[in-house]
Amino acid sequence: MEQTTEMRESKFFKSSKIFENVTLISGLAGEQCYLVEGSERALLIDGLTGVGSLRAYIRELTDLPVLVVVTHGHLDHTGAVFEYRECFIHPEDMALMSSGMHSGEEARLEFATRKPQEGITLADVVPAVPVKTYPIYDGDMFDLGGVMIEVIAVPGHTRGTVVLLDRANRAVYSGDACNLNTLLNLPGSASIEEYLESLHHLKQYEGAFDVMWGGHGKRAVPKSAVEDGIRLCEEILTGKDDRIAVPPTSKRSKEGCLLAKQRGENFLPVEGGYCNIVYTLDGLHRAEKQPIREIPYQNR
Repeated sequence: MEQTTEMRESKFFKSSKIFENVTLISGLAGEQCYLVEGSERALLIDGLTGVGSLRAYIRELTDLPVLVVVTHGHLDHTGAVFEYRECFIHPEDMALMSSGMHSGEEARLEFATRKPQEGITLADVVPAVPVKTYPIYDGDMFDLGGVMIEVIAVPGHTRGTVVLLDRANRAVYSGDACNLNTLLNLPGSASIEEYLESLHHLKQYEGAFDVMWGGHGKRAVPKSAVEDGIRLCEEILTGKDDRIAVPPTSKRSKEGCLLAKQRGENFLPVEGGYCNIVYTLDGLHRAEKQPIREIPYQNR
């Protein structure tokens, strides 16, 4: 598994090389994005919270023109789209990204400063502006010039969640699709039943990658996390998981949150593996899709 090497640090961002042509960039709250460079252009996978100018920071890292793609529409992954004013996103998450709960400046500042940050104010937040969106779908390819990045749809955390496959580096840039705290308890999340289907789809690509670099956490997880997630979904659907009652994961969480497996040291499930799931009992099975309900920020 690749290890990161510290490279550059600013008031708002830190970065490190994880592959020769891939830079991991983290924001104030530890949220992560990835800059993948080809010979002709670069692809920014996710955009942090939009606190501090990520676009200016990236100009110090590459001279290439930059395309922006987001793995899903949550505020800790889409901040930079308001600087670039365009992005690639799955259509299922376009409304989610532009909703007040994920585009609002105060909401993004609150996320970035969950750990106290001295001197960070609303003036540091990139204002929300209209963004031109380009739809992406399962199987689409980004040609960066000698580097091909493939889109894989993995509905679950949100209905529009995608991951990006980098066959050359045998890696997937997975956002929040499958990790030690996979949240399926949020407005816009798919059901456990649908997520199980998504993981089976992602597993079809297991011969093309070894690790997944996610939207949080300083290290990659092995591809076995996908199989761990499949097993957990099956246990949840048959009532064989631990079903631990947990507090809402955020102000945007649904009520009645359950954790599939007891956590031990380093956030890892006691039984082993690299995936855990937070869900609600009313989100087990496929249901008619409901629109994202807009909630005034001050009431959340």
